[in-house]
Amino acid sequence: MTEMTIIPGSPFKAPPLFEGRHLIDGVWTKSADAEQSARKSPAHGALVSTAALGGRADAEAAIAAARKTFDAGDWAFSSGASRAKILLKTADLIERDLDRIAAMETLESGKPISQAKAEIAGAADLWRYAASLARMIHGDSHNSLGADMLGVVLKEPIGVVSLITPWNFPFLIISQKLPFALAAGCTAVIKPSELTPSTTCILGELLIEAGLPAGVANIVLGFGDPVGEVLSTDPRVDMVSFTGSTGVGKRISAAASGTLKKVSLELGGKNPQVIFPDADLDQAADAITFGVYFNAGECCNSGSRIIVHEDVAEALTDKVVALSRKVPFGDPLDPATQVGAIISPEHMAKIDGYVQDAVADGAKIAIGGAALNVDGASPQFYQPTVVTNLRPDMPIAREEVFGPVLSVLTFKTLDEALSLCNDAAYGLSAGVWSKDMSTCLDFARRVQAGTVWTNTWMDGYPEMPFGGVKESGQGRELGRYGLDEFLEVKTVQMRIGDTRQPWVSSE
Repeated sequence: MTEMTIIPGSPFKAPPLFEGRHLIDGVWTKSADAEQSARKSPAHGALVSTAALGGRADAEAAIAAARKTFDAGDWAFSSGASRAKILLKTADLIERDLDRIAAMETLESGKPISQAKAEIAGAADLWRYAASLARMIHGDSHNSLGADMLGVVLKEPIGVVSLITPWNFPFLIISQKLPFALAAGCTAVIKPSELTPSTTCILGELLIEAGLPAGVANIVLGFGDPVGEVLSTDPRVDMVSFTGSTGVGKRISAAASGTLKKVSLELGGKNPQVIFPDADLDQAADAITFGVYFNAGECCNSGSRIIVHEDVAEALTDKVVALSRKVPFGDPLDPATQVGAIISPEHMAKIDGYVQDAVADGAKIAIGGAALNVDGASPQFYQPTVVTNLRPDMPIAREEVFGPVLSVLTFKTLDEALSLCNDAAYGLSAGVWSKDMSTCLDFARRVQAGTVWTNTWMDGYPEMPFGGVKESGQGRELGRYGLDEFLEVKTVQMRIGDTRQPWVSSE
């Protein structure tokens, strides 16, 4: 344990208990059956929030409110300028309450407070970017159809959208969806994870303060069954946007097929970074360390496997292990901490299960490989872990571990590296490290991934679209493409004057 950097827990005094409720048609309400859930801090074990536990009746009431509000047309046909004003005001309020939101996120998720603050600041930027898009929605005109015809292509809001978000980045991910849906003129029903519901409720408070009309954004708290199931199957919902595991994404897609509603999915990943011999190994090692331990590896974009040329594999692995020893794991409320607690005991067991199964199958542990003891904190921490001597067919090398665990594979040629990258069910993101731009571009064009980073990892900007291929999902968030997800295209063909020739003869 002495080879790792550990931030011990400090005396913890729980803040006032946050009580989350549903937001339906502009009114905060308890569940119809008065059921509640409770959330303890993963890092401290103390109760930090309670939440209304929604059922079918609550979900249906929220959908009815969103449907009624959309069909009334006041929001759908409002000007882009008026929608942008509300989105910009929301961004200002997010920044005003940044410390409060970040603290709640840290308490419910276990992520470091410094990271949470950065994410909330990034979320405000997303709201501002979406506001700019609200004023730029336009279609096309076709003036080349003949002297008596004019064609117009309109872009219209798709309607009522269900937004279902996960526990790992609760405030950031709803901010990758909701402001774009609102900019498009949609109404929404939001279901956050039952593990991290409170910051979404805080966002609801800010939306009301910003002047969002009642019924435009509704929030229902609770489990995927029944709330998520209702949001995925109800015919009054026109689209489902889901971020989470691939398994749940498949079930949502199947559930939504009954009404043929649009589905946008941002799912799992087993994201490779390929390191060539000419790469800057120090920069690569630092980015790899960040990529695998960021958010304790509980991240769809986690750089959880590296594919490194055999000539530099040992040197690079040694550098990553040395850096791993320096990364501060521990109390997420300490600003010095970079990696916090694991979300739940069940998830801890899943992470460790992958590691122990790999060891039993011949893998070697370069560092870590067990739970991490943090003095003064709960037992829900896992050591920084690097696993070597792997075969490509091992589950730890192919499946999403979702923890601070790095799998190391080696290659000899570019084609072999690409084969290792592409021989996977996932295709979310990938990275390449080389000083030769031809190598980087060749890799970027041939790898099967929605995002490719060259000589960097996990940079992101509101302007750049994000999403995966294969079993990492469908559709895109962010950028203009993220707005287009919430728009339908309508063709209008207009005849000019009395020029139509009769089909039926009058004689």
